[in-house]
Amino acid sequence: VQLQASGGGSVQPGGALRLSCAASGFRLDDYDIGWFRQAPPSEREGISCTSRDGTTYYPNSVKGRFTISRDSAKNTVYLQMRDLRPEDTAVYYCARSGGCHFPESAFDSWGPGTQVTVSS
Repeated sequence: VQLQASGGGSVQPGGALRLSCAASGFRLDDYDIGWFRQAPPSEREGISCTSRDGTTYYPNSVKGRFTISRDSAKNTVYLQMRDLRPEDTAVYYCARSGGCHFPESAFDSWGPGTQVTVSS
């Protein structure tokens, strides 16, 4: 059982990236899936979540710029990021949970994350 985040890289401010979260050993559609990020020394923060019924959640810091989506056939969740800013620089992770509203401690199957760097 594992989630693997990929698709990170280095982009200039205003650029875009699409992150992928691929599942192995279980069906993504059986869980709510969240994206998180961490830029040391800050704590990890939740930035998006998609529930099994299709509801999506975003904090104000990324609302209107980031879009989460599912591809059931590929057992993958995506995070499309647009209008990237230097403050979006972080390691991005995906994880699963029984509910998007659950605390971060209820999410599991964390993978190693993917680095996103936004710099001119």
